[in-house]
Amino acid sequence: MDGMTVSLPIDPEANRLLERSPLALLLGMVLDQQVPMEKAFSSPYVLAQRLGHEPDARELAGYDPDELVAVFARPPALHRFPKAMAARVQEVCRTLVDRYDGDAARLWADAADGRELLARIAGLPGFGRQKAQIFLALLGKRFGVTPDGWREAAGGYGDADAYRSVADVTDPESLRRVREYKQRMKAEAKAAKG
Repeated sequence: MDGMTVSLPIDPEANRLLERSPLALLLGMVLDQQVPMEKAFSSPYVLAQRLGHEPDARELAGYDPDELVAVFARPPALHRFPKAMAARVQEVCRTLVDRYDGDAARLWADAADGRELLARIAGLPGFGRQKAQIFLALLGKRFGVTPDGWREAAGGYGDADAYRSVADVTDPESLRRVREYKQRMKAEAKAAKG
C-alpha cells in the first residue's frame, strides 16, 4: 500500500498480496480468530489462487453463498469454520460495497482521526472493540495509516513497544513474543475464572 512491510512467516507471495491489496489485508483480519495468525493471513492468497485472481469486494459480496462456502471448504480449508467464515467475509464485503464503494482502502483513507477510524472498523460485521483496535494498530504500525490519535484509539495495541498482536510481528522473534503474550493473557483469564 505504501511500501510498508508485513513479514509474517508465510509464503512471500501471501505477504506481498497483503501489502498491495487492502481487501486481502482486511480479509486476513476477518479470518484471524480461532486459527493461527499465519493461517488467517495466508488464506486471502489461497483464496486468490482458487478464484484465479485477486479477490474483489464486489465479486465476493455478490458471490453465490453456497459456492463461496465450497471455495472456503476445499481442502485445505481456508479456516476451521469455512461455512461461518465464508458468510462473514461476504458480509464484510457487502458492507464495503454499501459504505465504501467496494474499496477497502476507503475504510481508512479519509478518517478524520483515530477515534473515527476505530468506529469505522468496529462498524464492520464481526469486528468487536479488541479486533478493531488490533486492525487499527496493524494499519498504523505496518502501513503508515496514522490519523491523529490513532495510538490512543488502538489502546494497548497501539503502544510502540508492544508485542500483543499481528500488528507487532516483523520477524520470528517478534512472533514468538506475541505468542508468549497471548498465552499469558489466556492463562490469566483462565485463572481469573477460578
